[in-house]
Amino acid sequence: MKTIPLTILAILTMASQLYAQNSARIIGDLPDGTPPPPQPPKPAFIVPTKDILESKTYQQGGRKITVQRIAPSALAAPGKRQPAITPSTPAIAEKIKEFTAEQPDAGFLIVGASVYRPKDGPARAFVNLWPQGDGRTEAISFWSSADFALLSGFSTFIGSDGKSRSILMAWDNQEIATLKELTAPAKDQNALPPLPNLAKGKATFAITSGKPDAATLAAIQSLHDLYNSEFTRIQAAYQGREKARLIQEAALKAHPPTPKDIVLSFWRIGGLAPAVTEKGTTP
Repeated sequence: MKTIPLTILAILTMASQLYAQNSARIIGDLPDGTPPPPQPPKPAFIVPTKDILESKTYQQGGRKITVQRIAPSALAAPGKRQPAITPSTPAIAEKIKEFTAEQPDAGFLIVGASVYRPKDGPARAFVNLWPQGDGRTEAISFWSSADFALLSGFSTFIGSDGKSRSILMAWDNQEIATLKELTAPAKDQNALPPLPNLAKGKATFAITSGKPDAATLAAIQSLHDLYNSEFTRIQAAYQGREKARLIQEAALKAHPPTPKDIVLSFWRIGGLAPAVTEKGTTP
């Protein structure tokens, strides 16, 4: 990808106001498992009894599904369909061009991380990082002593160099003991990579493949600086999200949702082929 995704333009614009401060920090809220406010109820679609022309009810999975044909209802005239908005849309492309001209240092990182967790010892993360917009086809790979699971939950940050960056990351946890059990029957030695010895103390990294330029190295270093300076905050937020996830899973297991009855209402409009039923063609 060679353009900054549209969803982060507004965030990066706000981030530009913070360039003067040169410490790595997260922009925006950091989810900590606190439930979001409830959504307002959706308006109910009520069909008067006199408008129900035909109704059939079926049983499925402990619930009733009612299909009813109703009298035609007045619909608003469909508006003119607008073309899909993409980065190549002229107006959007012009805005992106203006933005990148005003903020040439803004960046976007795509990251994939596997966090290996031994029973006795610190976690080690194997990371692939694709810097945005430089035409690179290969990822920069490195081992890190940072627990990259904690670097989730946010999408935009200011780097140590004062530049704003957005990050799209996918990560997974790999328990070493579990991996050994799973790979032992197949004797697959490649499934469990040897964990590197990295310096103790603050999180650091070691490049294993790829040739990162100065900007990419600055981005990687910024992630580690952010991890070191915000460790208490990002750890608490991650633990909060995990606690909320476990509570929700336990609640669903203890009280599985009851299947709800469904009513499907439809009516016939002109220009459509006649419906076919079990008894033949409906006039």
